[in-house]
Amino acid sequence: MLSVLSYGRLVARAVIGGLSQTDGRDYSLVTASCGFGKDFRRGILKKGMCYGDDACFVARHRSADVLGVADGVGGWRDYGVDPSQFSGTLMKTCERLVKEGRFVPSNPVGVLTTSYYELLQNKVPLLGSSTACIVVLDRQSHQLHTANLGDSGFLVVRGGEVVHRSDEQQHYFNTPFQLSIAPPEAEGAVLSDSPESADSSSFDVQLGDIILTATDGLFDNMPDYMILQELKKLKNSNYESIQQTARSIAEQAHVLAYDPNYMSPFAQFACDNGLNVRGGKPDDITVLLSIVAEYTD
Repeated sequence: MLSVLSYGRLVARAVIGGLSQTDGRDYSLVTASCGFGKDFRRGILKKGMCYGDDACFVARHRSADVLGVADGVGGWRDYGVDPSQFSGTLMKTCERLVKEGRFVPSNPVGVLTTSYYELLQNKVPLLGSSTACIVVLDRQSHQLHTANLGDSGFLVVRGGEVVHRSDEQQHYFNTPFQLSIAPPEAEGAVLSDSPESADSSSFDVQLGDIILTATDGLFDNMPDYMILQELKKLKNSNYESIQQTARSIAEQAHVLAYDPNYMSPFAQFACDNGLNVRGGKPDDITVLLSIVAEYTD
């Protein structure tokens, strides 16, 4: 069974390809999600909006729509730690802060920072590491504010072209920036970046803009041109159409991930770093697909 979650009680009036902006109207995101856990059945969500070790959230506040994805570092499993616990708890904490209004729309790094330090102070021990990407749409200013730590990320598509995208953060090949909590005896030996190191950006969006937020399981297996081909199938901004397109993108990435003869973006990056690699990259995949629409709630 394929599980796709859709969000937003919206009757969208935007047409894909962009409409002229009108001052005074509030904007909102119509969002659908789909994903595949590498070691789980296709499209089955674990409790807490996790696809495998990936996690995500979509939250609404009167001032903004906020969404995020996180990719738990699978290497913790070798030490008896469930990697999805860290990424899932991080995303659930971000979601709670937004719903409680404990955030500033123009400062998504602040959401990530507050959430991470709450995890550090948690009375229940939590170990693990995760990348993270937070996207915030300010309803009134029509601005998108983003924070990205590691190799998850986002694309903004307008008129069939990518007009904004996140910058990937890597220490070296296949070693992204990440938030971590290590046991006391391992502190200093486990790679851990500050949430303030997240790359942040702010820019205006228009009605009809498409925002794709995803973990590296998508971007490592599908280049931009393939993603754009799938997005061309999105003809309107009702959530059923968005849902179908999110599913199509996630399914294609999942198939390519297990193709041994496909020269994936990950394999190309590996070759650029002197490694003889070919094929897709089996991984958890999480896709959040959003359309900027007029707020009608």
